[in-house]
Amino acid sequence: METGDIRVTRSAVALDSFQTVMIDIRPTALDGVIEIVPKRHSDFRGFFSETWNRRIFANAGLNFEFVQDNHSLTVEVGTLRGLHFQAPPRAQAKLVRVVRGAIYDAVVDIRQVSPHYGRWIGIEISAAKWNQVFIPIGFAHGFVTLEPNTEVLYKVTDYYSPEHERVIRYDDPNIGIEWPVDLAPFKLSEKDLAAPALSEIATGFTLE
Repeated sequence: METGDIRVTRSAVALDSFQTVMIDIRPTALDGVIEIVPKRHSDFRGFFSETWNRRIFANAGLNFEFVQDNHSLTVEVGTLRGLHFQAPPRAQAKLVRVVRGAIYDAVVDIRQVSPHYGRWIGIEISAAKWNQVFIPIGFAHGFVTLEPNTEVLYKVTDYYSPEHERVIRYDDPNIGIEWPVDLAPFKLSEKDLAAPALSEIATGFTLE
């Protein structure tokens, strides 16, 4: 975590009399952005983990309906995707995790009436850490790959809508994201390279 202190709490929900599933909930310096670490049950065969359980997550305050799962493979280290979001009324909250490799994920508050508008945090998400990041509506995010052949999975609360898809420059100087310097220059899509600065677009988000 690059910005702000993390206060760790732990939530446990008994599924039945024989099993208790634990998750670590780690609030961040951006209100609503949360790092989550599901428990892994390991033995000689490998491991088992519940990466999403609606009842458990709702008990931890994350009561959302996800409607679509996305899966991306990024072959080369230093490839950057972002900063992306969907504008209202098709805004998406996201739950992001990595099943192979590692990324550095940057999350930016783009709620135009927020006292933290334009503020960002950075979190490393990896298969080794087995962590996830919940990104609420009103935030943009992007990531750069730290390992080759990295696979990212994320759940979203609304369907993909090309008409509402938006991109913000990854190197917007008014945001000032400190991407891992040893990975520059980044590899980006033409769409991401042509993205405007945050100040040049109306995101459509309020605190509500």
